[in-house]
Formats: sequence, C-alpha cells, structure tokens
Amino acid sequence: MGIVVENVSKKFGSFQAVDQVNLEIQSGSLVALLGPSGSGKSTLLRLIAGLEKPDSGKILLTGKDATNQSVQERKIGFVFQHYALFKHLTVRQNIAFGLEIRKTLPKKVKGRVDQLLELVQLSGLGDRYPSQLSGGQRQRVALARALAVEPNVLLLDEPFGALDAKVRKDLRAWLRRLHDEVHVTTVFVTHDQEEAMEVSDEVVVMNKGRVEQIGTPADIYDNPATAFVMSFIGPVNVLPSSSKIFQSSGFNSPNPEVFLRPQDVIIEKVANGTTTPASVSRVIHLGWEIQVELRLDDGQTMTAHLTRDRFDQLELEPQQRVYVKPKDAKSFPIYYSI
Repeated sequence: MGIVVENVSKKFGSFQAVDQVNLEIQSGSLVALLGPSGSGKSTLLRLIAGLEKPDSGKILLTGKDATNQSVQERKIGFVFQHYALFKHLTVRQNIAFGLEIRKTLPKKVKGRVDQLLELVQLSGLGDRYPSQLSGGQRQRVALARALAVEPNVLLLDEPFGALDAKVRKDLRAWLRRLHDEVHVTTVFVTHDQEEAMEVSDEVVVMNKGRVEQIGTPADIYDNPATAFVMSFIGPVNVLPSSSKIFQSSGFNSPNPEVFLRPQDVIIEKVANGTTTPASVSRVIHLGWEIQVELRLDDGQTMTAHLTRDRFDQLELEPQQRVYVKPKDAKSFPIYYSI
C-alpha cells in the first residue's frame, strides 16, 4: 500500500479544514485530489507531506506509521504551483540540489541529473538558468528536482495552475507519460475537473473537508454518489422535479431537484408523446460540439450539447420551436450547493 489516511482531522482555529478523512492510495498509482477552494485538498496533501500535523488520526506511508515523522524522514518529493526553483542556480544545479545536501558522490549526482534531464525532455538545457526557460520548462525542472532523490511518494500542489491553457494541457499529457515510466506513487491537487479526469487513475472528490467520492474518472462522471459530485464534475442542468420535461417523459422523483447533463437532453423537431415543448434561446458554436440554450414552456431554462452532425440534422435557429426529453436524469436526496 502506498498511502493510507486513517480518520484524519485538522482544524485551523474554528475552521475545520479536514474532517475525519479515510483514504487508501495504491502504490504506483496517480491520484487526483479534486475540489473547490476551501474543500481541504491542499491541507490533506500537506498532512501527507508532513508539512502539517493532524489533530487526530494516522498517516501511513509504504506500510509504516508516518504520523509523527519529519518531512525528511518521509522521503517525499513535493512540487509547488510556482516552481520554487533557485534563481541563482542552473537547471542542472537545481536538480542536483537535493542529492548534494545528502552528500551523494559527485559521479552519481552527474549520472542521475543526466538521466532526469533526458526523462523530462530538457537535455541540452542543463546550463541555463530558470529565467531563461518557459513556464512549462521550469515546472519540468521542478518535477525533475523532486524525483532526483528517488522519493517514495511524489506530491504535486496545483502543479500547472500558473501556466496558460495550452501549456497546461501539454504538460498534463506529459505528466501522465512520465508517471507511466517512473511509477512513483503520485498525488496531485487540482480544482480543474478536466485535469483530474485526464491524468489520474483515481479521483478523490473533496467538499468541506470531507471525501464525497473516490473512483475512476469514468465512475465519478457516470455514477456520481452525491448531488455535489454531479454538480462539480462537468456541466449539469438542475431542474425542479415538478418540471414538465420529467412529467412528460415519465421520470418521477421524490426529491425536489433533478440533475441532467447537457448531452443527455434529447431534442426533436416533432412531438412524440414523451417530449415537452421548448424554444431555442441561443445557439453557441464550441467547435466540436454545439451548445443550445432552451426555455421550456413552464419558464425553466436548460442547456443541451449536440454533436455537429446532429445539430446540422435539426437545423436549429434562435426562437425555433422544438421538443425535448431527458435521456439519463439523476436525483439525490439532498443537494449541497458548491
């Protein structure tokens, strides 16, 4: 087992940052801690790293109780959002820093740094300084420095948050490939749902200091355990269960609200007995898909996502009369707002 968190809690004053969290992370896996600001994900990461002490509970690393161990004893590699590189040191010197303070033999340091420069695709840039690199390159140096000491666990706190969208997407794919090569147990914090779904083997969704759900990206998206998870992972329409779209389709729920993904809204040009009338308010072209904003006759508004082929078949325009029904609606006993 890579990491075990047993009933861990942490308060800062009156604020309950982490509340009785239990979590098991398999050795060699890549796991995302996902949630909004204030959900406790970064605090949990710092507790695993030893940068914070839990008020209660235990943390085990590679089968050993590490609750009271120092950061150094835990053999943790940590990468922050803002690189934290030494500006006066070259790329090579930054990567070698952790090895040198451990008094590693110079020949071994050189070999390890050369290996890592190749691994993070920065061969030939070892003599440059951080100011001479792009943001994406600096983050790769930070990852190489964390990996240099061969940590048992690699922890990443919003590692791509300071980068622009294109670089962030490229680095996500690169991180996944890197992990598949080194297989070090990795936990990364993010508030970006797409990032968590694209990179990780497993996603831990957090809200208000607690774990709402743990599962593969497919499980989290297709089978959300709570209203919060469904509303946080991907776009969703939230409608009253009394809305005509559910009455017409035969979907009955004892709960006050029903959740419906935009891609699960079926649009037809002709009524068929299970549909309800609506009008097209707006059409937004998003490239590979089309977003259609709709208004039902009962005043409720909703969004549908269509493939370009389906949109071309329907030939939709603003103010057009259409008929809609849900394909896969979900309902939960309690809705926790984000």
